[in-house]
Amino acid sequence: MTTEYAIETDGLEKMYRGRFRGKEIKAVSNLTLRVPVGSKYGLLGPNGAGKTTFVKMLLSGVHPTAGSARIFGKDVRLPEARRVVGYLPENHRFPTYLTGAGMLDFYGALSGLPGAERRQRIPGLLKLVGLAEWGSVRIKKYSKGMLQRLGLAQALVHHPKLLILDEPTDGVDPAGRREIHDILNRLTGKGVTVFINSHLLSEVESFCEYVAIMRKGKLAVEGKISDLLATTGFTVNASRLSASCLSEIRASGATILRGANGVAIQSPDSDQANLVMDKIRAAGGSIESFALSGSSLEELFLKATAANDGSSERGY
Repeated sequence: MTTEYAIETDGLEKMYRGRFRGKEIKAVSNLTLRVPVGSKYGLLGPNGAGKTTFVKMLLSGVHPTAGSARIFGKDVRLPEARRVVGYLPENHRFPTYLTGAGMLDFYGALSGLPGAERRQRIPGLLKLVGLAEWGSVRIKKYSKGMLQRLGLAQALVHHPKLLILDEPTDGVDPAGRREIHDILNRLTGKGVTVFINSHLLSEVESFCEYVAIMRKGKLAVEGKISDLLATTGFTVNASRLSASCLSEIRASGATILRGANGVAIQSPDSDQANLVMDKIRAAGGSIESFALSGSSLEELFLKATAANDGSSERGY
């Protein structure tokens, strides 16, 4: 079966029954999501948003209360659907008495790779993640960043078509983070889909093409990052503006944000921005800068996850 989506969910829900008076708690509620094949997709949300439960349902570690989920068109409850998935969990634990190469051999065997293929593949994987000289060293001597690199190699050992990575660069220095992104970019160039569950907004914004933001078990925002953060107008930064000038600008419909050294005036289009600058010049003010303006992923995240409905519902 061929499909244009690596991950598809329709009305996916997970309900837990709480200990207090048997109250039901929706960890994930009516979640419908599409992750295109070969894309770089980021999943964001505050603690308790339901991200972990969602990933567990994809991997069949938790069974949904309602709805469905598919990986490359196959029901996630089927073992063959999950054989093409490479998974790196957060805070993973490997047997510390094994060497890096020994651990990859162990996980390769679990994945069904023949011994000859494992012996051929493991040195290349260690080189790929920057651990070529550490393959014979016991894992107990690895730093946190090295463990993350080894975890990525483990997720890649069986040639997966879909990578599900939970905080993949946690504990990795900036140079190492860039190296991991370069590795993942090469993989997506070969058609591998990368799905990242992360708290690092900057990582998702710089690396991913698509993003989904969850709040209290529900999908708050989803789409291409370039579309979600599209230009929203123009910003004029100015100083030495009189109160009367500010009143005139405000009356024109522009938004005025006060800063430490002046004001930032936001206009929805170039005509209004030019009108604002004309008023500033006429009043003897000073224009410091003029630029296109748009939202950042942080602004989008804060707006999407703002507690504005008074609900006490919480995801897990």
